[in-house]
Amino acid sequence: MRNGGSTSVVEMLRRFVDVDGRQAGLCLEGMPVEEAADVVRLLPPESIAACLEHMHPAAAAALLQALESETACTALAQVGTDCAADILRALPAQSHKETLERMPADRRRELLELLAYPEDSAGRLMKMDYLAFHKDLKVQEVIGRLRGLAPRIASSASYVYVVGEENKLLGILNMRDLLLADPGTAVQSVMKTDIAAVPAYLDREELAHIARQTQYISLPVVDARGSLLGIVYLKSLLETEQEEATEDLQIVFGAGAEERPSSRVGFKISRRLPWLYINLVMTFLAASVVALFQDVIGRIAVLAVFLPVVASQGGNTGTQALAVMIRGLVTREVRPRDARRFILIEIWVGFLNGVLIGVITSLAAWAWKGNPYLGVVLGAAMVVNMAVAGFAGAFIPVAMKRLGFDPAQSSGIFLTALTDVAGFVSFLGFAALWQDKLL
Repeated sequence: MRNGGSTSVVEMLRRFVDVDGRQAGLCLEGMPVEEAADVVRLLPPESIAACLEHMHPAAAAALLQALESETACTALAQVGTDCAADILRALPAQSHKETLERMPADRRRELLELLAYPEDSAGRLMKMDYLAFHKDLKVQEVIGRLRGLAPRIASSASYVYVVGEENKLLGILNMRDLLLADPGTAVQSVMKTDIAAVPAYLDREELAHIARQTQYISLPVVDARGSLLGIVYLKSLLETEQEEATEDLQIVFGAGAEERPSSRVGFKISRRLPWLYINLVMTFLAASVVALFQDVIGRIAVLAVFLPVVASQGGNTGTQALAVMIRGLVTREVRPRDARRFILIEIWVGFLNGVLIGVITSLAAWAWKGNPYLGVVLGAAMVVNMAVAGFAGAFIPVAMKRLGFDPAQSSGIFLTALTDVAGFVSFLGFAALWQDKLL
Protein backbone atom coordinates (compact mmCIF):
# COMPACT_ATOMS: atom_id res chain seq x y z
CA MET A 1 0.00 0.00 0.00
CA ARG A 2 2.84 2.35 0.91
CA ASN A 3 4.72 1.62 -2.33
CA GLY A 4 1.53 2.11 -4.32
CA GLY A 5 0.94 5.47 -2.66
CA SER A 6 4.54 6.53 -3.31
CA THR A 7 4.20 5.56 -6.96
CA SER A 8 1.02 7.61 -7.23
CA VAL A 9 2.75 10.68 -5.80
CA VAL A 10 5.66 10.34 -8.22
CA GLU A 11 3.30 9.91 -11.16
CA MET A 12 1.30 12.95 -10.06
CA LEU A 13 4.46 15.06 -9.82
CA ARG A 14 5.65 13.88 -13.22
CA ARG A 15 2.32 14.74 -14.84
CA PHE A 16 2.31 18.16 -13.19
CA VAL A 17 5.73 18.89 -14.67
CA ASP A 18 4.68 17.60 -18.09
CA VAL A 19 1.52 19.73 -18.10
CA ASP A 20 3.02 22.95 -16.71
CA GLY A 21 6.80 22.89 -16.43
CA ARG A 22 6.93 26.65 -15.91
CA GLN A 23 4.67 26.54 -12.85
CA ALA A 24 6.58 23.56 -11.50
CA GLY A 25 9.83 25.49 -11.86
CA LEU A 26 8.36 28.51 -10.05
CA CYS A 27 7.12 26.27 -7.22
CA LEU A 28 10.59 24.80 -6.79
CA GLU A 29 12.13 28.30 -6.76
CA GLY A 30 9.86 29.29 -3.88
CA MET A 31 10.88 26.30 -1.74
CA PRO A 32 13.98 25.94 0.45
CA VAL A 33 16.71 24.28 -1.60
CA GLU A 34 16.81 21.07 0.43
CA GLU A 35 13.03 20.61 0.23
CA ALA A 36 13.11 21.25 -3.52
CA ALA A 37 15.90 18.69 -3.86
CA ASP A 38 13.83 16.09 -1.97
CA VAL A 39 10.97 16.68 -4.42
CA VAL A 40 13.00 16.44 -7.63
CA ARG A 41 14.75 13.28 -6.45
CA LEU A 42 11.38 11.59 -6.98
CA LEU A 43 11.31 12.64 -10.64
CA PRO A 44 12.97 11.11 -13.70
CA PRO A 45 15.86 13.12 -15.27
CA GLU A 46 13.74 14.42 -18.17
CA SER A 47 11.19 15.89 -15.72
CA ILE A 48 13.95 17.48 -13.64
CA ALA A 49 15.33 19.00 -16.84
CA ALA A 50 11.90 20.44 -17.69
CA CYS A 51 11.80 22.17 -14.29
CA LEU A 52 15.35 23.51 -14.59
CA GLU A 53 14.57 25.12 -17.94
CA HIS A 54 11.88 27.27 -16.30
CA MET A 55 13.88 28.31 -13.24
CA HIS A 56 16.14 31.30 -12.75
CA PRO A 57 19.72 30.12 -13.51
CA ALA A 58 20.90 30.96 -9.98
CA ALA A 59 18.03 28.99 -8.41
CA ALA A 60 18.58 26.07 -10.80
CA ALA A 61 22.29 26.03 -9.97
CA ALA A 62 21.56 25.97 -6.23
CA LEU A 63 19.17 23.06 -6.74
CA LEU A 64 21.72 21.08 -8.76
CA GLN A 65 24.31 21.55 -6.03
CA ALA A 66 21.89 20.01 -3.52
CA LEU A 67 21.47 16.90 -5.70
CA GLU A 68 23.82 13.97 -6.12
CA SER A 69 26.43 14.63 -8.83
CA GLU A 70 25.18 11.84 -11.11
CA THR A 71 21.55 12.98 -10.87
CA ALA A 72 22.49 16.61 -11.47
CA CYS A 73 24.64 15.86 -14.52
CA THR A 74 22.08 13.49 -16.04
CA ALA A 75 19.34 16.10 -15.70
CA LEU A 76 21.50 18.97 -16.95
CA ALA A 77 22.51 16.94 -19.99
CA GLN A 78 18.85 16.98 -21.08
CA VAL A 79 18.41 20.74 -20.66
CA GLY A 80 18.61 22.94 -23.78
CA THR A 81 22.20 23.91 -24.56
CA ASP A 82 21.70 27.65 -24.08
CA CYS A 83 19.79 27.16 -20.81
CA ALA A 84 22.39 24.66 -19.55
CA ALA A 85 25.13 27.20 -20.27
CA ASP A 86 23.30 29.83 -18.19
CA ILE A 87 23.00 27.38 -15.29
CA LEU A 88 26.66 26.41 -15.53
CA ARG A 89 27.68 30.06 -15.38
CA ALA A 90 25.75 30.38 -12.10
CA LEU A 91 27.62 27.46 -10.50
CA PRO A 92 30.73 28.02 -8.34
CA ALA A 93 33.98 27.50 -10.27
CA GLN A 94 34.72 24.04 -8.86
CA SER A 95 31.19 22.72 -9.38
CA HIS A 96 31.19 24.26 -12.86
CA LYS A 97 34.35 22.36 -13.77
CA GLU A 98 33.26 19.05 -12.24
CA THR A 99 29.83 19.18 -13.91
CA LEU A 100 31.35 19.85 -17.33
CA GLU A 101 33.80 16.96 -16.90
CA ARG A 102 30.91 14.55 -16.23
CA MET A 103 29.05 15.58 -19.39
CA PRO A 104 29.11 13.42 -22.55
CA ALA A 105 31.90 14.54 -24.91
CA ASP A 106 29.61 16.01 -27.60
CA ARG A 107 27.52 17.85 -25.05
CA ARG A 108 30.62 19.18 -23.28
CA ARG A 109 32.03 20.47 -26.56
CA GLU A 110 28.78 22.32 -27.38
CA LEU A 111 28.68 23.94 -23.95
CA LEU A 112 32.34 24.97 -24.04
CA GLU A 113 31.82 26.60 -27.44
CA LEU A 114 28.85 28.55 -26.11
CA LEU A 115 30.60 29.56 -22.88
CA ALA A 116 33.63 30.83 -24.83
CA TYR A 117 31.73 33.80 -26.26
CA PRO A 118 31.87 37.13 -24.39
CA GLU A 119 29.07 37.90 -21.97
CA ASP A 120 26.13 39.73 -23.58
CA SER A 121 27.25 38.80 -27.10
CA ALA A 122 25.03 37.19 -29.75
CA GLY A 123 27.03 33.98 -29.33
CA ARG A 124 26.10 33.78 -25.64
CA LEU A 125 22.44 34.52 -26.35
CA MET A 126 21.90 32.22 -29.32
CA LYS A 127 19.98 28.96 -29.29
CA MET A 128 21.15 25.87 -31.13
CA ASP A 129 17.74 24.48 -32.18
CA TYR A 130 17.69 25.88 -35.71
CA LEU A 131 16.51 24.23 -38.95
CA ALA A 132 18.98 24.11 -41.83
CA PHE A 133 19.33 21.96 -44.96
CA HIS A 134 22.19 21.50 -47.42
CA LYS A 135 21.92 23.43 -50.68
CA ASP A 136 22.06 20.29 -52.83
CA LEU A 137 19.00 18.65 -51.27
CA LYS A 138 15.93 18.42 -53.49
CA VAL A 139 12.71 20.23 -52.68
CA GLN A 140 10.82 16.98 -52.08
CA GLU A 141 13.50 15.77 -49.65
CA VAL A 142 13.31 18.98 -47.63
CA ILE A 143 9.50 18.88 -47.52
CA GLY A 144 9.63 15.27 -46.33
CA ARG A 145 12.07 16.11 -43.57
CA LEU A 146 10.05 19.14 -42.52
CA ARG A 147 6.98 16.95 -42.12
CA GLY A 148 8.95 14.68 -39.82
CA LEU A 149 10.07 17.71 -37.82
CA ALA A 150 6.58 19.24 -37.61
CA PRO A 151 6.37 19.26 -33.75
CA ARG A 152 9.76 20.95 -33.54
CA ILE A 153 8.83 23.57 -36.13
CA ALA A 154 5.59 24.37 -34.29
CA SER A 155 7.35 24.85 -30.97
CA SER A 156 10.36 26.82 -32.19
CA ALA A 157 8.61 29.06 -34.76
CA SER A 158 11.98 29.29 -36.50
CA TYR A 159 12.94 29.83 -40.12
CA VAL A 160 14.43 27.26 -42.47
CA TYR A 161 17.95 28.06 -43.61
CA VAL A 162 20.06 26.75 -46.48
CA VAL A 163 23.73 25.99 -45.83
CA GLY A 164 26.69 24.91 -47.91
CA GLU A 165 30.00 23.30 -47.04
CA GLU A 166 31.19 23.79 -43.45
CA ASN A 167 27.65 24.89 -42.60
CA LYS A 168 28.12 28.23 -44.38
CA LEU A 169 24.86 30.20 -44.41
CA LEU A 170 23.65 30.74 -47.98
CA GLY A 171 19.98 31.71 -47.74
CA ILE A 172 16.52 31.24 -46.29
CA LEU A 173 13.57 29.24 -47.58
CA ASN A 174 10.13 30.72 -48.09
CA MET A 175 7.52 28.02 -47.41
CA ARG A 176 5.26 29.19 -50.22
CA ASP A 177 8.11 29.08 -52.74
CA LEU A 178 9.15 25.68 -51.43
CA LEU A 179 5.69 24.15 -51.82
CA LEU A 180 5.20 25.55 -55.33
CA ALA A 181 8.64 24.58 -56.62
CA ASP A 182 9.41 21.54 -58.80
CA PRO A 183 9.97 18.62 -56.38
CA GLY A 184 13.18 17.67 -58.18
CA THR A 185 14.71 21.13 -57.94
CA ALA A 186 17.65 21.76 -55.58
CA VAL A 187 16.70 24.06 -52.73
CA GLN A 188 19.52 26.48 -53.56
CA SER A 189 17.55 27.55 -56.65
CA VAL A 190 14.48 28.30 -54.49
CA MET A 191 16.12 30.05 -51.53
CA LYS A 192 16.27 33.79 -50.94
CA THR A 193 19.78 35.14 -50.48
CA ASP A 194 18.97 38.59 -49.08
CA ILE A 195 19.09 37.38 -45.49
CA ALA A 196 20.04 39.37 -42.39
CA ALA A 197 22.61 37.64 -40.19
CA VAL A 198 24.50 38.84 -37.12
CA PRO A 199 28.08 38.01 -36.07
CA ALA A 200 28.55 35.93 -32.95
CA TYR A 201 30.51 38.70 -31.22
CA LEU A 202 27.87 41.39 -31.79
CA ASP A 203 27.08 43.22 -28.56
CA ARG A 204 23.63 42.70 -27.07
CA GLU A 205 22.83 46.41 -27.11
CA GLU A 206 23.38 46.53 -30.88
CA LEU A 207 21.41 43.32 -31.24
CA ALA A 208 18.52 44.80 -29.27
CA HIS A 209 18.62 47.87 -31.52
CA ILE A 210 18.27 45.58 -34.56
CA ALA A 211 15.46 43.67 -32.84
CA ARG A 212 13.42 46.85 -32.38
CA GLN A 213 13.75 47.73 -36.07
CA THR A 214 13.09 44.38 -37.72
CA GLN A 215 10.00 42.22 -38.17
CA TYR A 216 11.93 38.94 -38.03
CA ILE A 217 11.12 36.47 -35.28
CA SER A 218 14.74 35.41 -35.09
CA LEU A 219 18.08 36.15 -36.72
CA PRO A 220 20.83 33.66 -37.65
CA VAL A 221 24.16 33.98 -35.86
CA VAL A 222 27.31 33.34 -37.92
CA ASP A 223 31.04 33.15 -37.26
CA ALA A 224 33.78 35.04 -39.11
CA ARG A 225 33.61 32.57 -42.03
CA GLY A 226 29.85 32.91 -42.35
CA SER A 227 29.10 29.48 -40.89
CA LEU A 228 25.72 29.16 -39.17
CA LEU A 229 26.13 28.73 -35.41
CA GLY A 230 22.63 29.26 -34.04
CA ILE A 231 19.74 31.70 -33.90
CA VAL A 232 18.74 34.54 -31.60
CA TYR A 233 15.04 34.89 -30.83
CA LEU A 234 14.45 38.63 -30.86
CA LYS A 235 11.28 38.57 -28.76
CA SER A 236 13.02 36.63 -25.99
CA LEU A 237 15.95 39.05 -26.22
CA LEU A 238 13.67 42.03 -25.59
CA GLU A 239 11.88 40.12 -22.81
CA THR A 240 15.25 39.40 -21.20
CA GLU A 241 16.12 43.09 -21.37
CA GLN A 242 12.82 43.94 -19.70
CA GLU A 243 13.42 41.33 -17.00
CA GLU A 244 16.91 42.67 -16.31
CA ALA A 245 15.56 46.20 -16.15
CA THR A 246 13.07 44.96 -13.54
CA GLU A 247 15.88 43.25 -11.62
CA ASP A 248 17.88 46.50 -11.69
CA LEU A 249 14.84 48.32 -10.31
CA GLN A 250 14.64 45.80 -7.45
CA ILE A 251 18.37 46.16 -6.77
CA VAL A 252 18.18 49.96 -6.70
CA PHE A 253 15.74 49.78 -3.80
CA GLY A 254 17.49 46.98 -1.92
CA ALA A 255 15.53 43.87 -2.98
CA GLY A 256 17.38 40.86 -4.41
CA ALA A 257 17.44 40.53 -8.21
CA GLU A 258 16.40 36.89 -7.96
CA GLU A 259 13.42 37.59 -5.68
CA ARG A 260 9.98 36.82 -7.09
CA PRO A 261 6.45 37.55 -5.79
CA SER A 262 6.08 33.81 -5.11
CA SER A 263 9.36 33.51 -3.17
CA ARG A 264 9.12 32.26 0.39
CA VAL A 265 9.01 34.75 3.27
CA GLY A 266 12.35 33.58 4.67
CA PHE A 267 14.03 34.01 1.28
CA LYS A 268 12.60 37.53 0.90
CA ILE A 269 13.78 38.52 4.38
CA SER A 270 17.31 37.20 3.76
CA ARG A 271 17.62 39.31 0.60
CA ARG A 272 16.13 42.52 1.99
CA LEU A 273 17.28 42.65 5.61
CA PRO A 274 21.00 43.48 4.98
CA TRP A 275 20.06 46.57 2.98
CA LEU A 276 17.47 47.58 5.56
CA TYR A 277 20.25 47.54 8.17
CA ILE A 278 22.32 49.81 5.94
CA ASN A 279 19.30 52.06 5.43
CA LEU A 280 18.83 52.22 9.21
CA VAL A 281 22.40 53.44 9.65
CA MET A 282 21.88 56.05 6.94
CA THR A 283 18.63 57.18 8.57
CA PHE A 284 20.38 57.67 11.91
CA LEU A 285 22.98 59.75 10.06
CA ALA A 286 20.22 62.05 8.77
CA ALA A 287 18.63 62.11 12.24
CA SER A 288 21.95 63.15 13.79
CA VAL A 289 22.00 66.16 11.46
CA VAL A 290 18.57 67.21 12.72
CA ALA A 291 19.79 66.68 16.30
CA LEU A 292 22.57 69.24 15.72
CA PHE A 293 19.91 71.88 15.17
CA GLN A 294 17.42 70.79 17.84
CA ASP A 295 17.89 74.05 19.77
CA VAL A 296 16.98 76.03 16.65
CA ILE A 297 13.94 73.82 16.04
CA GLY A 298 12.97 74.23 19.69
CA ARG A 299 12.91 78.00 19.30
CA ILE A 300 11.33 77.99 15.82
CA ALA A 301 8.95 75.01 15.85
CA VAL A 302 7.54 75.87 12.43
CA LEU A 303 10.76 74.58 10.85
CA ALA A 304 9.71 71.00 11.62
CA VAL A 305 6.66 71.46 9.41
CA PHE A 306 8.80 72.03 6.31
CA LEU A 307 11.47 69.34 6.84
CA PRO A 308 9.46 66.69 4.90
CA VAL A 309 9.03 69.16 2.00
CA VAL A 310 12.77 69.68 1.67
CA ALA A 311 13.55 65.96 2.00
CA SER A 312 10.88 64.92 -0.50
CA GLN A 313 11.95 67.34 -3.25
CA GLY A 314 15.59 66.38 -2.85
CA GLY A 315 14.78 62.68 -2.96
CA ASN A 316 12.67 63.00 -6.10
CA THR A 317 15.30 65.11 -7.88
CA GLY A 318 18.02 62.61 -7.03
CA THR A 319 15.92 59.65 -8.15
CA GLN A 320 15.30 61.28 -11.53
CA ALA A 321 19.04 61.83 -12.07
CA LEU A 322 19.79 58.32 -10.81
CA ALA A 323 17.36 56.69 -13.25
CA VAL A 324 18.75 58.61 -16.23
CA MET A 325 22.38 57.87 -15.31
CA ILE A 326 21.82 54.14 -14.69
CA ARG A 327 20.07 53.85 -18.04
CA GLY A 328 22.95 55.71 -19.69
CA LEU A 329 25.51 53.37 -18.14
CA VAL A 330 23.55 50.25 -19.12
CA THR A 331 23.08 51.40 -22.73
CA ARG A 332 26.69 52.69 -22.81
CA GLU A 333 25.51 56.15 -23.76
CA VAL A 334 27.42 57.25 -20.66
CA ARG A 335 30.93 55.89 -20.17
CA PRO A 336 32.78 56.35 -16.87
CA ARG A 337 35.55 58.39 -18.54
CA ASP A 338 32.96 60.86 -19.93
CA ALA A 339 30.82 60.93 -16.79
CA ARG A 340 31.98 64.34 -15.56
CA ARG A 341 30.08 66.16 -18.31
CA PHE A 342 26.85 64.30 -17.53
CA ILE A 343 27.24 64.88 -13.79
CA LEU A 344 27.62 68.63 -14.40
CA ILE A 345 24.48 68.56 -16.56
CA GLU A 346 22.49 66.92 -13.75
CA ILE A 347 23.80 69.46 -11.22
CA TRP A 348 22.71 72.29 -13.53
CA VAL A 349 19.28 70.70 -14.09
CA GLY A 350 18.86 70.23 -10.33
CA PHE A 351 19.88 73.85 -9.69
CA LEU A 352 17.45 75.29 -12.25
CA ASN A 353 14.61 73.08 -11.04
CA GLY A 354 15.50 74.15 -7.50
CA VAL A 355 15.15 77.81 -8.46
CA LEU A 356 11.76 77.23 -10.08
CA ILE A 357 10.45 75.05 -7.24
CA GLY A 358 12.09 77.31 -4.65
CA VAL A 359 10.17 80.37 -5.85
CA ILE A 360 6.87 78.53 -5.54
CA THR A 361 7.65 77.08 -2.09
CA SER A 362 8.87 80.48 -0.87
CA LEU A 363 5.63 82.15 -1.84
CA ALA A 364 3.59 79.27 -0.39
CA ALA A 365 5.46 79.41 2.95
CA TRP A 366 5.11 83.20 3.09
CA ALA A 367 1.37 83.04 2.36
CA TRP A 368 0.84 80.19 4.82
CA LYS A 369 2.89 81.41 7.81
CA GLY A 370 2.99 85.14 7.05
CA ASN A 371 6.79 85.40 7.32
CA PRO A 372 8.70 86.32 4.12
CA TYR A 373 12.05 85.32 5.67
CA LEU A 374 10.77 81.78 6.19
CA GLY A 375 9.99 81.68 2.48
CA VAL A 376 13.51 82.87 1.61
CA VAL A 377 15.11 80.24 3.87
CA LEU A 378 12.96 77.48 2.42
CA GLY A 379 13.55 78.57 -1.18
CA ALA A 380 17.32 78.84 -0.72
CA ALA A 381 17.44 75.41 0.92
CA MET A 382 15.44 73.97 -1.97
CA VAL A 383 17.95 75.30 -4.54
CA VAL A 384 20.94 73.90 -2.65
CA ASN A 385 19.29 70.56 -1.89
CA MET A 386 18.09 69.91 -5.44
CA ALA A 387 21.49 70.81 -6.92
CA VAL A 388 23.20 68.42 -4.49
CA ALA A 389 20.56 65.77 -5.26
CA GLY A 390 21.28 66.09 -8.99
CA PHE A 391 24.97 65.58 -8.25
CA ALA A 392 24.35 62.60 -5.95
CA GLY A 393 21.94 60.89 -8.35
CA ALA A 394 24.46 61.12 -11.18
CA PHE A 395 27.62 60.48 -9.16
CA ILE A 396 26.62 57.42 -7.11
CA PRO A 397 26.09 54.96 -10.02
CA VAL A 398 29.25 56.20 -11.78
CA ALA A 399 31.28 55.74 -8.59
CA MET A 400 29.94 52.23 -8.08
CA LYS A 401 30.73 51.39 -11.72
CA ARG A 402 34.32 52.56 -11.31
CA LEU A 403 34.66 50.52 -8.12
CA GLY A 404 33.57 47.43 -10.03
CA PHE A 405 30.08 47.15 -8.55
CA ASP A 406 26.72 47.02 -10.29
CA PRO A 407 25.72 50.71 -10.74
CA ALA A 408 22.19 49.80 -9.68
CA GLN A 409 23.33 48.11 -6.46
CA SER A 410 21.09 49.74 -3.87
CA SER A 411 21.96 53.24 -5.11
CA GLY A 412 18.56 54.41 -3.88
CA ILE A 413 19.48 53.81 -0.25
CA PHE A 414 22.68 55.88 -0.42
CA LEU A 415 20.95 58.54 -2.50
CA THR A 416 18.17 59.01 0.06
CA ALA A 417 20.70 59.44 2.87
CA LEU A 418 22.74 62.02 0.98
CA THR A 419 19.74 64.08 -0.12
CA ASP A 420 18.23 64.02 3.38
CA VAL A 421 21.51 65.19 4.94
CA ALA A 422 21.99 67.91 2.32
CA GLY A 423 18.41 69.09 2.67
CA PHE A 424 18.42 69.21 6.46
CA VAL A 425 21.83 70.91 6.67
CA SER A 426 20.90 73.58 4.12
CA PHE A 427 17.41 74.29 5.50
CA LEU A 428 18.30 74.24 9.19
CA GLY A 429 21.64 75.93 8.54
CA PHE A 430 20.01 78.87 6.78
CA ALA A 431 17.36 78.97 9.52
CA ALA A 432 20.08 79.16 12.18
CA LEU A 433 21.70 82.10 10.38
CA TRP A 434 18.37 83.92 10.01
CA GLN A 435 16.74 82.82 13.25
CA ASP A 436 16.35 86.39 14.52
CA LYS A 437 14.18 87.13 11.48
CA LEU A 438 12.15 83.95 11.88
CA LEU A 439 11.14 84.39 15.53
